[in-house]
Amino acid sequence: MSKPITNSRLLAVNILLKIDNGKYSNLELNQQFQNNNLKKVDQNLCTKLVYGVLQNKKSLDFWLRHFIDFKKVDLWVLELLRLSLYQLNFLDRIPKHAVFNESIKLAKLIGNQGIGNFVTAVLHNIDRKGLPDINEITDEITRLSVQYSVPKFLIKKLINQTNKDLTIAILKSINQDPARSIRLNNKCFSQAELKKLLEESHLKIIPSKVASLGARVVEGDPINSLAFQKGSYTFQDESAMLPVEALDVQENSEVLDACAAPGGKTTQIAQLLNGGHVTALDVYQHKINLIQKNAQRLKLTNWINAQLLDAKQASKHFAVESFDRILVDAPCSGWGLLRRKPEIRYNRSDQDGLKLQQQQLAILNSVADLLKVNGKLVYCTCTILKEENEDVVQEFLHKHPNFEIKRVVTNLKLKDSRKEPWLTIYPNEYLTDGFFISLLQRTK
Repeated sequence: MSKPITNSRLLAVNILLKIDNGKYSNLELNQQFQNNNLKKVDQNLCTKLVYGVLQNKKSLDFWLRHFIDFKKVDLWVLELLRLSLYQLNFLDRIPKHAVFNESIKLAKLIGNQGIGNFVTAVLHNIDRKGLPDINEITDEITRLSVQYSVPKFLIKKLINQTNKDLTIAILKSINQDPARSIRLNNKCFSQAELKKLLEESHLKIIPSKVASLGARVVEGDPINSLAFQKGSYTFQDESAMLPVEALDVQENSEVLDACAAPGGKTTQIAQLLNGGHVTALDVYQHKINLIQKNAQRLKLTNWINAQLLDAKQASKHFAVESFDRILVDAPCSGWGLLRRKPEIRYNRSDQDGLKLQQQQLAILNSVADLLKVNGKLVYCTCTILKEENEDVVQEFLHKHPNFEIKRVVTNLKLKDSRKEPWLTIYPNEYLTDGFFISLLQRTK
C-alpha cells in the first residue's frame, strides 16, 4: 500500500498526471483527498493548483515553449513546471522563493539531482528573461485561444453562432470559481426545518436568482455538514435545475428520466410528485447505484424507480404512451461545464458535436412514442453549441410532425424577453453552467 501524500504540490502533480490519462478533475480530487492525509488548507491549495493549471494550460505552455523543448521533457516534469509557472504568475500570496524552493525539492524527490538542476535552471532563466507577451500574437483567434486556454475551433464556432462580444464575455467568465450551489429539499423538510438544519450546520446561503429551489452557499462546509447527511439539500448547478422547471411536472405525473445519472434531475422531479413516479434510466450499474443512494439520502425512494437500460432501447421496454412527461438530458460535449471541468478543453475535437448528434437523435426517436398525446418532453444539454442543441431539435421535429415546440418558461421567468422558444444559458450570464433547454409537446 502506497504511503499517503501530505504535500499539496506533490499531490497536485499526481492528480494532473491522472487527468492527462483521462480522469475527471472533480472526481480525481475527491478520490485523492479521501486516500491522502491533507489538511483542509492544503486541500484548498491543491484544488487551486490543479484547476489553475488546467484553466491556463495553453498560456503556461506558450510561455514554457520559449524555455524548454517539450519533446525532451517527461510529462511529470512538464506538469511540475506548469505548476511552478502558474504559482509565479497567478498566485500573489505565494512568494517567488517559496515556489522555487518547493518546485526544486519536488523535482529531486520525484526524479533525481539532475532533474532538480534542470528545473532550477529553467526557473532561473524564466526569472531572468521574463515571459513573452501573449498580446503580441497577431492572429486574433490564436491569441484568444492561448489567452483563455480553449481550442481555436470552439472560439470560431461561438463567434459564428453568436458574436465576438458574447464569445469573449464567455471566455472571460470560464476561469472564475464556480458557485457552491445546492437544491433545497422542500418536499421532506419544511422551511423552518431547513432553516434550523442549515443554522446547526453553520451554513449561510443566499437564494438563487436562477432556480426557485436553488441556493448558493456563501459560508460553511456544505459537503460534510449534518444538513447534507440528513438530506435537506443536494448539490446541483443552478442552471441544471431549469430543465425540470420547464417540464411542468404535475404531482400525479408518470415521468421518464431517460439519461438520469447521477440523479440530480431525477430527485428534483421526485420532489414535485405525490401520486406519480419517475423512472430513471442509465446504462451503468454503478450509476444506478448512485441514483438510488442519492434518493435514499433525500428520502425520495418512494417516487423513484431506477432501471439499468440504454435510453436508445427504451421503445422496446415500455408500452407506447406510458409517460406524461419525458426528460432527455442528453449525452453531449459538455462545453457549458468549462468552469467545473476545465480538462474538457483539451480532450474534445471539432467533430464531437456532429458525432453526438446521432446519439442524441437516437434517444429522442426511441422515447418519442412513449409520451402520451398532449404530454411534454424536455430535451436539454450542458453544451452551448448549436449542432447539439437547436439543430437536434429541428431535425427531430422534421421527422416527428406529431410534436411541436413550445416556449420554455422557468419559475423565475429567466430571459423572458428572448425571441426563440428554447432557452440557452451562457456561462457568463449568471456564472452558472452553460445549458440549453427546449420543450416539445406531442399533439397526436
